[in-house]
Amino acid sequence: MSRLGAQLAAELRVTMRNGEQLLLTLGIPVLLLVFFSTVDVLPTGMTHPVDFLAPGVLALAVMSTAMVSLGIGTGFERSYRVLKRLGATPLGRGRLLAAKIAAVVVVELIQFAVLVPVAVALGWRPHRTNWALALAAVVVGTVAFAGLGMLLAGRLRGELNLAAQNGLYLVLLLLGGMVVPWSKLPGALRAVAHLLPSGALSDVLRDALVSGGIRPGASWLVLGGWAVVTPVLAATLFRWE
Repeated sequence: MSRLGAQLAAELRVTMRNGEQLLLTLGIPVLLLVFFSTVDVLPTGMTHPVDFLAPGVLALAVMSTAMVSLGIGTGFERSYRVLKRLGATPLGRGRLLAAKIAAVVVVELIQFAVLVPVAVALGWRPHRTNWALALAAVVVGTVAFAGLGMLLAGRLRGELNLAAQNGLYLVLLLLGGMVVPWSKLPGALRAVAHLLPSGALSDVLRDALVSGGIRPGASWLVLGGWAVVTPVLAATLFRWE
């Protein structure tokens, strides 16, 4: 446990000292939430845009940390053979992966501690909120995005992985219903968007935090499918060297 704790502290220090990581995990979500909540440019169909944006930005925060931040950091560690060396130490691969997972959880807690008060300050007043369902969605979404990020990190070179993670982040952001409503997408793109993990997570969180989790669970099936498939593929195809 002492080795796990030491590695967790090291993972958090690296994240907090990296300006790009902080921009990705906190800067961009806060900026999107504040800008689109105060500037009425999105056809959200709601009286207060923040009611639509808050759950979507929380989903974006999960994706930023669990997929992009974790994936880019792990990819460069793999390219520099840091993972191989750490895996051969008494820390072991199991505790190394556990430390990375714990670091993701800690960062997500910090994100939510920042984003929820900001959303409330902007006028978000969640009614009929099912927080237990929202927490379950965050856990499942974290698994899905972490699996996707680790899959790319375990197969691509560091620089190529960086480009792939950022490109995928942009695509999932634009098509995931996080800031742009699905109803405003062309028909073909809308059909694809419903099958993406970002779209499924934002839909489930919006349902749990706005409607109380009363709608059918098609998005749960999509999100659960990603949470099963991507970790299995990552574990099977990940190359430590």
